[in-house]
Amino acid sequence: MSFLSSTSLLRPCQRAYLTVNFVAGRQFSTTPVALARQKVQKINIPSKKALAAKARRRASKAPKGIYDKEKMTLNDAIAVLRAFDVAKPNATYEMVVRTAMSRGTTIPKGRVNMPREAKPKREDKILVFADGKLAQEAREAGADIVGGEELIEGVLSGKYQATTVLCSSALIRTITPRLGRFLGPKGLMPSERRGTVTDNIGEYIKKLSSSTEWRGDKAGAIRMPVGKIFFPIDDVVRNIRHFLGSVKRATGNEKDTEVDTKKTKGPKAVNAIVKVILSTTQGPAIQIRDF
Repeated sequence: MSFLSSTSLLRPCQRAYLTVNFVAGRQFSTTPVALARQKVQKINIPSKKALAAKARRRASKAPKGIYDKEKMTLNDAIAVLRAFDVAKPNATYEMVVRTAMSRGTTIPKGRVNMPREAKPKREDKILVFADGKLAQEAREAGADIVGGEELIEGVLSGKYQATTVLCSSALIRTITPRLGRFLGPKGLMPSERRGTVTDNIGEYIKKLSSSTEWRGDKAGAIRMPVGKIFFPIDDVVRNIRHFLGSVKRATGNEKDTEVDTKKTKGPKAVNAIVKVILSTTQGPAIQIRDF
């Protein structure tokens, strides 16, 4: 065999050997084991509790107004607010009463007859559960919807909507099982403590026409317009005292002679008043000291 022929036999084997080494080298460089050694960074998602704590820290460090921690007497606060809104005589005084809303207390609600109204009265839509003479008395007094237990389905479906619901003492046990959980959270369920379960329906409706309703929110904050800037200071003070008296009686901080004369079951839960704030449209919010 010549040298030329032996060389031609070796060349195919050499090409195969080089090809095998080249392919093996590429597989080794891209092996998944090498990729697994890379560290994967974990993204930490803060919980709702941590976000709330961060928001509280930011709020505590935020710049505050000069009146945030200062408390004034009622007359001094009115004088300061009048100076802020002296160019806007139609600006409104607004009072905010914050209650503790401890366990066992209900959302505060009541009615007050202001000596001088700050805003036009809202028209109440009155629904009365009554039969016989009481139903006729309610219609004559101006009730919008009057009927017996046949109104229950209409109330649940939303057909009958009202801002005030009254009930006679004879029908309260009939409507409570079905309407208690529906009207209760809205603050509309008739109750003896609030005086909305009564047989003197005509007198109660007349009382509604001469008073303004106030109601707190779920956090226990009650907001009420109590006057205009152009009102004399004495009129504003008189309105505020009337409003605070109504809130104190409704929250149990002051005795209500009308309710105490009636037979009520168990002691009334007290919803403590934490803070009283007076403000205007462009003025600051000032805490009242003598409430």
